[in-house]
Amino acid sequence: MGALFSLGVVIALVLVALVGVKGAHLQPVFGVVIPYLAVLTFFIGLIYRVVRWGKTPVPFHIPTTCGQQKSLPWIKYSKLESPATGKEVFLRMALEVLLFRSLFRNLKMQRSGERVVYGSAKWLWLGGIIFHYSFLIVLIRHLRLFTNPVPSFVHLIESFDGFLQIGLPKLMMTGVILLAAVTYLFLRRIYIPSVRYISLPADYFPLFLIMAIATTGILMRYFIRVDLIKVKELTTGLARLSPTVPDGIGTIFYIHIFLVSTLFAYFPFSKLVHLGGIFMSPTRNLANNSRMVRHVNPWNYPVKVHTYEEYEEEFRDKMVSVGIPVEKPLETKESEEATEESEGKE
Repeated sequence: MGALFSLGVVIALVLVALVGVKGAHLQPVFGVVIPYLAVLTFFIGLIYRVVRWGKTPVPFHIPTTCGQQKSLPWIKYSKLESPATGKEVFLRMALEVLLFRSLFRNLKMQRSGERVVYGSAKWLWLGGIIFHYSFLIVLIRHLRLFTNPVPSFVHLIESFDGFLQIGLPKLMMTGVILLAAVTYLFLRRIYIPSVRYISLPADYFPLFLIMAIATTGILMRYFIRVDLIKVKELTTGLARLSPTVPDGIGTIFYIHIFLVSTLFAYFPFSKLVHLGGIFMSPTRNLANNSRMVRHVNPWNYPVKVHTYEEYEEEFRDKMVSVGIPVEKPLETKESEEATEESEGKE
């Protein structure tokens, strides 16, 4: 149900752009106003989320570890699983961000009769890393539309991406790979019952949105031609903050840029913002040095406690009546009077 709802939302976005450009002739709105608002929302939202995370107090030292902690000099410790220094934390974070190390070590649990069996599960890691890196390369390739002259590293990446020299214009592998990878991530959510059970519309929507972006991009490049000179005139104008909207670009381009703008605006308020969140996670960015450094909870403040002596003083008669032993015996009325008399004589 969540998948159908998310698919319906993406189809509605496509229809909005189609009707807005084809019917209402709102090319300036979809080509200039909405992209500017989307980029502004992206940066303001991302900065807000990161600043909010940064201001959140971390009262406990909670790095996630699964290896030997550094202790005595003659005991070998795991520098990546249980980092003790800032350098080791940096290496651990680099492997996490660049190679998705924790996802690579993901295990799959299955039942074999009465036994529980754990096995390797690398397909999710492979699909995830292919998706992220192909998306990154596609974004870098698009810099050619916003720069003049085009940087040399963009030409280098384009040469690598299209080295197969298939078709004219030549096939860019990452566009097709991106669509295949995001399709795999979607099918995985559909066909694995445990993953489907925990999936929400917020999980399906970005997948469908990225599918639509990749599909419209492929359609523009290989099937529905657009005027690239006019497209670059528009995009370079956007980059220089002096936008112009040439006539005759093509409706498919406005659908594509509207979907991209939607993704940018949606990004800071979705699960996709883990791009910034990974760097702010105390389970990853802290050194496991609790045996070398005393970490004091900054939230510790004086708390009024009810000591056992005070507890027994308050409930001593009730404790004695039910047979609960007490440290100080219950004084009788006669002994209390004698005590008061002796204190009065003194």
